Amino acid sequence: MTGAQVQAPPRGQELLRVDGLVAGYGRPVVGPLSFTIASGEVVGLWGANGTGKSTVLNAIARGARVFGGAIERAPGLTLAYQEQQPVRLSVMPLTGHDIMRAAGTDHRGAPRALKAIIDRRIDTLSGGQYQVLCVWAALGSAVDLVLLDEPTNNLDPPTEALLIEILAAERGRRAVLLVSHGRRFLDAACSRVLTVEAWIGST
Repeated sequence: MTGAQVQAPPRGQELLRVDGLVAGYGRPVVGPLSFTIASGEVVGLWGANGTGKSTVLNAIARGARVFGGAIERAPGLTLAYQEQQPVRLSVMPLTGHDIMRAAGTDHRGAPRALKAIIDRRIDTLSGGQYQVLCVWAALGSAVDLVLLDEPTNNLDPPTEALLIEILAAERGRRAVLLVSHGRRFLDAACSRVLTVEAWIGST
């Protein structure tokens, strides 16, 4: 897979260190959790609904409060964050090309299944087609670490298989951290999988 020309850090270089993280919003919801991510890894966060997997991504992206522990980012680390439900209006006269340009992504390396929809208006795409298009836009952008929150939402089995193929091509390039409650998907798509547990403690 080739998207934008990405000058990725050397493979194996540590990009992110999470040490004893306890995170949430008005109160803690997840942690403590510790892990590292190096360039070239595709790492999955797995756990039941409500355990705070998305909160971990939000904390890394500075959208959730850190109550304890620390998140250490490599100097100059750049992120792309694909949220669980990409925003799409009922009338949206933009094409896939417009999404690619906004993300700084080169569509020429897109899988054949995506090339077939890039010229279409995004308000005519199915939920699954739009989801994968947004994931590709994030993966093709020139960043060091891509955060993907439940990227299999709205996907039928063939489209999920396409997403696994796309993510497998990322191994050895940049770093990807993704959240899913689907363990089989994570095992197929990731180089390693971490279990996330809800925070247990006094409020």
